[in-house]
Amino acid sequence: MAALVAAATAAMLLVPMAGGPRADDIRFFRIGTGTTGGTYFPVGGMLANAISNPPGSRPCDRGGSCGVPGVIAVAQATQGSVENLKEMRTGTLESALSQADIAFWARKGTGPYKGQQPFEQLTTIANLYIETVHLVVRAESDIRSVADLKGKVVSIGEEGSGTLVEARVILEAYGIAETEIDPRYLKPGPAGDRLVEGGIDAFFIVGGHPVSAVAEAAARTPIRLLSFDDAQGRSLKERLPFFTESVIGEGVYEGVSETRTLGVGAQWLVRGDVPDDLVYGITRALWHPSTRRLLDNGHPKGPSIQLATATRGLAAPLHPGAARYYREAGVLEDDGAEPKVEPLQEPERPEDDPMPALPVPVPPAQ
Repeated sequence: MAALVAAATAAMLLVPMAGGPRADDIRFFRIGTGTTGGTYFPVGGMLANAISNPPGSRPCDRGGSCGVPGVIAVAQATQGSVENLKEMRTGTLESALSQADIAFWARKGTGPYKGQQPFEQLTTIANLYIETVHLVVRAESDIRSVADLKGKVVSIGEEGSGTLVEARVILEAYGIAETEIDPRYLKPGPAGDRLVEGGIDAFFIVGGHPVSAVAEAAARTPIRLLSFDDAQGRSLKERLPFFTESVIGEGVYEGVSETRTLGVGAQWLVRGDVPDDLVYGITRALWHPSTRRLLDNGHPKGPSIQLATATRGLAAPLHPGAARYYREAGVLEDDGAEPKVEPLQEPERPEDDPMPALPVPVPPAQ
């Protein structure tokens, strides 16, 4: 952030004072992403580049930035979806990436957020792409299904990550208590390193493939991905909102065959109190033709980010500024006040077996 402030100040100094931008013309916009070993961080960086247009930039029609004039966006590394929503709730982040199911629960105050106030300020800029559940083991491992994880050393994701929430849900669906494994709470990169070195037996990571931590592990030692194409996996799609079937193709990771797994939408969320004109400009910049080139060439998941699917399967209503753009673009027929595609159903959970609760964020002192 300090580097960006310095760059913005330098840009201001390069512009003649008579017609140059004032300090109050600059708006910083933060995007919470994930760990550097996952997918959110590089994708968030692409989004930040697409919407930024610092003072002094070359005009869009002359090959320069086509972002929002005066906006300097920064992709902030975080622990993932859960931390992102916590920081958005307290106002530390204006926007963030999140798994759709976790965002849905946060907005409704259900699932792992049961007992907490619904996050009614949570709105959406766009549905981005489907991210997949990876359960990674060494190729020679005797672990052939989730049921085989009992008694094993397993990284289920770090605190604050969406991976940890999903891993706990999956373990429960297969009848495995967290106490029946030897859990580790690692970031994707260290988890991959420990798997290669033999320090753990398996690790979970939820991300748009290819996930760099998995690719790096596959390049260092033979690995396998476990499938969820069984009765328990199918029941997850029926019980939980937003879970879908996803396939990781052969060759996505070195030496790994095609694997049927679970998928969940990755969505770009924003606080509802961010000004409508700013979110409108951000949404328009996201779908500018120059951004299309950036997305298609910046990350393997970039081509999946498409205007045609931007308003599908939303976990929270569109922000009014985003809805305005989508109506103008002809992809939104209503006002976007509620998600166009509701989840299949709210997960049914016995009262005596609640989903692990998440910590209640405490607003910062004013």
